[in-house]
Amino acid sequence: MSEPSQTVSDIQCAVCTSNTRVPGYGQQFGTLAALWGYGSKHDGERYRVHLCESCFFQALAYIREQRRIHTLFDDEQPADDHVFGRAARDDFFGES
Repeated sequence: MSEPSQTVSDIQCAVCTSNTRVPGYGQQFGTLAALWGYGSKHDGERYRVHLCESCFFQALAYIREQRRIHTLFDDEQPADDHVFGRAARDDFFGES
């Protein structure tokens, strides 16, 4: 048998540098991404930051707190923070 000619490198968290591979389950990470277009201060720049589960939810908590601060005195408060940013739930196979 021959060895695979191509290996998938492990993804490390950009914050804490931990490996995002979960034994028996593969890579488990979140991604913060941006592509800035014409007219923005960062026109043509693309960003992609991989985060482990812990760092992802710490970053999300920080963003939620910033939203809470920015809307603190608004007449209409934002929707429930517990679902802020969640695109799906119980989507175990990434089908949504």
